[in-house]
Amino acid sequence: MSDEDPGTAGRRRLFADEARAERPDLALLCLLLGAETGPVPPGDADPYGIDAAQIELDRLAGLLPYGARGPRVWASALAELLGERCGFAGSSADYQRLESSVLQQVLRRRRGLPILLSVVWIEVARRAGAPVYGLALPGHYVVGFGDPAERVLADPFAGGAPLSGEDAELMVTGTTGAPAPPPVPARPLETMLRILNNVRAWAAARPERTDVALWALDLSLLLPSHPARLRYERAQLLVQRGEFLRGAAEMDAYAEIVDRVEPTAAEAIRHRARAARALLN
Repeated sequence: MSDEDPGTAGRRRLFADEARAERPDLALLCLLLGAETGPVPPGDADPYGIDAAQIELDRLAGLLPYGARGPRVWASALAELLGERCGFAGSSADYQRLESSVLQQVLRRRRGLPILLSVVWIEVARRAGAPVYGLALPGHYVVGFGDPAERVLADPFAGGAPLSGEDAELMVTGTTGAPAPPPVPARPLETMLRILNNVRAWAAARPERTDVALWALDLSLLLPSHPARLRYERAQLLVQRGEFLRGAAEMDAYAEIVDRVEPTAAEAIRHRARAARALLN
């Protein structure tokens, strides 16, 4: 990453610092991810829309009715504000757009993937004092309120439609074929890694967008806990982009790690590194 411009390097340092904070700010992490996609208009004072997005989340939170309320009332209030009045929701077409994984754009378009729409709900509700959490179901991300055991759930992708515990179980069973595990609130870094995985999947389906795949991998590797295989994936991507020496060097470094547990696999990786270097001839 030595070829980063100073602005990118600074944002990534901030991303890494926030990811290692005692209580990571999910909204800020998502907005720093969004900055990787480039400036958003109008852009001079706030070229990546980070400040404007934070202000919009604050504004939306201020529109919620004031006063303590139970989990079901919170869920209903968020659905009325974000789903009905503001029109936040998603459709199958949103899965084909990179903007659907970018919080700045989701706030602007009011469309996005389930997980980004859930981030909007979580951040607006949190600012208003609601007992909110994200629930990372297999294949679909939703939000919950109050005690997770009560399963007061809503589906932001469907405009905030209520989701019963039985609905969630059927959703999981239909996706995995296995019974649903007990609901466990998703931690911010788990949510962040899932968002980055979505970006990588979007880029993988578009071979011409290796630039997106690379920055998504770079951010994933800045998280304090990430799959080690991502280092090898990054090395392969560098080779694919024609950066043979850098890719080979990263393969060798990854092979050193793998060698401790799987010497045969490590040797295969070193062979691929030699093949990458040979492409320079």
